[in-house]
Amino acid sequence: MICYSPASLGDWYAVGGIFTKILNGWSADLQSFARDKLPRLIAVALIAFLLVQLLRLITRRMIHVAERHAAGVERVAPVKTLAGVIRATGLAVIAVITGLQFMAAIGVNLAPLLASAGVAGIAIGLAAQTIVKDVLNGILILVEGQFNLGDPIKVAGITGVVEAMTLRTTTVRDVDGSLTVIPNSQITTVVNMNAGFSVATVNVSVDFSAHPDEVTGLLKSVAMDVRNSEAFKTLFTEDPQVLGVDAVKGSEVIYSVVFKTLANKQYAPAREFRRQMRLALEEHHLLPGDPYRVLGSSGSPAKGIAAAAQREQSASAG
Repeated sequence: MICYSPASLGDWYAVGGIFTKILNGWSADLQSFARDKLPRLIAVALIAFLLVQLLRLITRRMIHVAERHAAGVERVAPVKTLAGVIRATGLAVIAVITGLQFMAAIGVNLAPLLASAGVAGIAIGLAAQTIVKDVLNGILILVEGQFNLGDPIKVAGITGVVEAMTLRTTTVRDVDGSLTVIPNSQITTVVNMNAGFSVATVNVSVDFSAHPDEVTGLLKSVAMDVRNSEAFKTLFTEDPQVLGVDAVKGSEVIYSVVFKTLANKQYAPAREFRRQMRLALEEHHLLPGDPYRVLGSSGSPAKGIAAAAQREQSASAG
């Protein structure tokens, strides 16, 4: 049989009273939390959930509109990149604000945390200025649509085709196959050779003895043959223009022909025009221009060369 002394019973009741007070305090705090703070936390969580769904809806809508109106996959890629950046940034902002609201609701003092975050943000910003410039310029490039994947561009002293685009860098494949990665902060001027249309100017050199009107007519005929051919007629945006005599150098007369085609499609028609023009000059017995060819008084290159040779022989004999 166990016997309790009055002193031990007093201690037990004292300890029991302490636990009772603790439990009563917890119960009061729980009731206060459920009454005052829990509705606020539920509201914050609900607002955060709705904001996340709205953000996803907006980014999906951006991609959907781009896929509907874009000309190809390369046009959609920058929009997808920008949508991903917006979604990731928005989710991060929503998560941070929601976390701060939860911490404030449970009684955490946010002043030291915000002060530390501010100091850390300043330090990171100072150490990563170039990266911040790269990202900001990358966002502007994507938003403004300065160029897209597959576009031939001239940027930062490099000419090539855009192979990849991120917020920090642009990757360009040069004409010799070299791959160049350019930080977006270094992109200050962009020459996009795939915007709208392209123009090619072909200079044809013909000998001085040829009549200008005959050469001009021949140039127009050959240019229109290329314009109306099955292989190239869909590439032209307007008929070729023969500008006439552009320069005269010795016995060389230079005629200019301008081709206006779809963007970056001017090279093949220009090459075909040069090929056909070479055959047409031979067919019409017209000599190509040569700035060092000597003309006689009659304007014939052969007589001019013979006369020059005769004068040289006379001078040597004398």
